[in-house]
Amino acid sequence: MNNVFMILVLLSFFGLIAGLIAPKLAIFWNRNKASRKKVLKIYPAILVASFILFGITAPSLEEMEEETTVSSEEDYAEETEPAEESKDTTTQEDKEEREENPQNSDNKPDEVDNKEKQSSEQTENNATANESKKEDTEEQTTDESDQLNNNGSKEDKKNSPYEQATVSRVVDGDTIEVTYNGKTEDVRLLLVDTPEVKHPSKPVQEFGPEASAYAKKMLTPGTKVGLEFDGPKRDKYDRLLAYVWIEGRNFNKALLENGYARLAYRYDPPYTHYETFMKAQNQAKSQELGIWSVEGNYVQDDGFHQEVLVSSNAKEDTQQPKTSEEQNGSSLPYDPDGPDRDCGDFNSHEEAQAFFEAAGGPEQDPHRLDGSDNDGLACESL
Repeated sequence: MNNVFMILVLLSFFGLIAGLIAPKLAIFWNRNKASRKKVLKIYPAILVASFILFGITAPSLEEMEEETTVSSEEDYAEETEPAEESKDTTTQEDKEEREENPQNSDNKPDEVDNKEKQSSEQTENNATANESKKEDTEEQTTDESDQLNNNGSKEDKKNSPYEQATVSRVVDGDTIEVTYNGKTEDVRLLLVDTPEVKHPSKPVQEFGPEASAYAKKMLTPGTKVGLEFDGPKRDKYDRLLAYVWIEGRNFNKALLENGYARLAYRYDPPYTHYETFMKAQNQAKSQELGIWSVEGNYVQDDGFHQEVLVSSNAKEDTQQPKTSEEQNGSSLPYDPDGPDRDCGDFNSHEEAQAFFEAAGGPEQDPHRLDGSDNDGLACESL
């Protein structure tokens, strides 16, 4: 059936070709008009017949292609099945051979073990490579994180209203040393004054060491601080004049709140934080904290007067204990209102009589110095 269709296809093809070239050949070989007319009459018939044959055979050609495709698939399936059977057969044969020849079977597991070992080593190598890649990724992530943190610090510095500095050391309660703009600078805290501990011509003043210890505790070396300038930026000693901020807290104000400093050096008003500082000082003063707990006129408008405390202490040290005569305002050897006395405590009748009268005699005789006669005379035996 397929051969018939193929023949028809070929005939239609050749008929088409003949219909196209026959007129030209006829004209070429027969140049008379009669032959030309005959060829021209036959040509349309040949052309129509060719198209009809081609239309009939085209669907059959498609069916042939489909049949060819199906048969190819069937042939492929038939070829594949024996291959699988052969694989299974080989496996079965291997099993039988292992049972008959144990030595050969022992060698094969060794080969399998070697393959497994190689596979395991390859897996370990891959795991090591993956772990190395992971570490590289983590390092890269850490570097990126550090870079972000650095960028964040730069951003904070950019947005901060204060100049950034790093504490190098604490000189005393109101003076510190910082690294600022790449240079080492001394900073004198604005509007506060703490007692001296390192003054070349003054002694260590009361609560000076406590103020320095507090500053060293709060401003350890390496601490990041903010510097806020208010008025002149430097004093006559070329020190920076600033409020020191640490973690959002004004350290100048903290000294006043704890009684470690007095409000001072208001040379160029108005100052931004003056009223707040005044309230902090008044609160510490009312609670008698720090410098405000010292008796006497220690804190004055011009500073701290340690000499007031020194002179007061010297006066107390040189003062002699009062005698009984000084305490009583007379020459009595004992206090009439003190412990019980008898005649053996006195050197004379006159001394005993004076003591007797000072104690309330003769109306009262708490020490019983008058005796039993009640004549108003004390220790008559003396």
